[in-house]
Amino acid sequence: MKLRNIATALALGAVLAASAQSPKYIFLYVGDGMGMGPVNAAETYNRMVLRGSEPLLMNTFPVVGWCQTYSASAPVTDSAAAGTAFSTGAKTRNGMLGMNPDTVAVNSVAADLFAAGWGVGIATSVAADDATPGAFYAHVPYRKMYAAIDSAFAASGYQYLAGAGLQGLADADGNPTAAARAFTAEGITVVRGPENAMTPVAGRKVLLNPEGSAPWNISYTIDSVSGVLSLPLIAESCLAHLQATSPDRFFVMIEGGNIDHALHANDGGAAVKEILNFNDAIAVAFDFYKAHPDETLIIVTADHDTGGMALGWNAISGIGNIDYQRVSKEQFSTYCKSLLRDRRIYRWDDMKEYLRENLGLYGPIAVGEQQDERLRNLFDATFELRNTADQETLYANFNAFAVEVFKIFNDAAGFAFTTTGHSGNPVPLYAVGCGADLFKGFNNNIDIAARIRAIAGLSR
Repeated sequence: MKLRNIATALALGAVLAASAQSPKYIFLYVGDGMGMGPVNAAETYNRMVLRGSEPLLMNTFPVVGWCQTYSASAPVTDSAAAGTAFSTGAKTRNGMLGMNPDTVAVNSVAADLFAAGWGVGIATSVAADDATPGAFYAHVPYRKMYAAIDSAFAASGYQYLAGAGLQGLADADGNPTAAARAFTAEGITVVRGPENAMTPVAGRKVLLNPEGSAPWNISYTIDSVSGVLSLPLIAESCLAHLQATSPDRFFVMIEGGNIDHALHANDGGAAVKEILNFNDAIAVAFDFYKAHPDETLIIVTADHDTGGMALGWNAISGIGNIDYQRVSKEQFSTYCKSLLRDRRIYRWDDMKEYLRENLGLYGPIAVGEQQDERLRNLFDATFELRNTADQETLYANFNAFAVEVFKIFNDAAGFAFTTTGHSGNPVPLYAVGCGADLFKGFNNNIDIAARIRAIAGLSR
């Protein structure tokens, strides 16, 4: 046995010997892309702008640690390999889901708990068959095999699933896939929209955004879209359903997936608002914990860091500028693309008015002479000459004008980014409740599943 495994086993034994009590209720919260930089930005905004009397809820948890995230194939992981690592306890190659590097299926801790009689709920603010949720029920060599991932959920037996949508229930022509037929055969009830989130369902429940919504994101908090789901509401729905169907023991994984989307876009303001929203979703579990303190474990972590975000000197006076931002970078880019499609005459003064109303630029946020010149030149190149290249990120493409607008805004707020992709930085880990002490110190993401199994009394 490797020395590291011996040390881990000894630590597990010591903690478990000190407490014969095992939790009945386990909550794992995953802030996708939520490295320490974004958390620090959200905490700074909470303290300096919101004047919060207490830190963010996760920052009050008694156990705080770090977690390494590298995959079997690279020092910088993707969400599939990271999700597989902390859901199963096995490292794998980037892009693979629920399999080891040799494409052998590995069980998630959720599957093991379900087999032992626990209820299971999996929820996210992005697609319910995306990498992180899929890592808890699917086994595929490539994370975009959505029909196979959805079929795996149908076969899993899990009581609850929620997200923006499911990408594998229809083919390219809109026809139902085998996965859709499996949902019907398994008697899974699919409900949509916030008005149906708390509707009781006797059997298995899937909660999705309203019909016609994008399946990959419920929407950004900062965009204030009406009639769509929110992560705190999803968390409430999941908890209510498991309390009704599996009141004695249950496991919940809730992902704040659109934190990652905002960070890929280098949209610091949207990322901060998503982390605050994620914090509100954690409060749902924490309220439950306060009623069941000796039976509940809450773990909060991230699958990886995205964007390499940091606070700069400008944040001293600028972080409050977030409150002038009323649209995400993605929403702004969509607006710009609509202008290009319409081919109507759109003047520079029109754009300045939009920027003033929706981002504070040319209003409360001063735009310097050189910045103004760059923006004006890019506006002309984008909307008149139509001669600019897009910035391509994992989830969206942004024209050069939108990229420059948000560079200026980020600088005014005090945000800096090193990449539009993932970074190899370690991520924070927080825990409270029964067995929380096991997560102290410097962790590896594969330790999470192993420790949950040990705390729950599962043999491995």
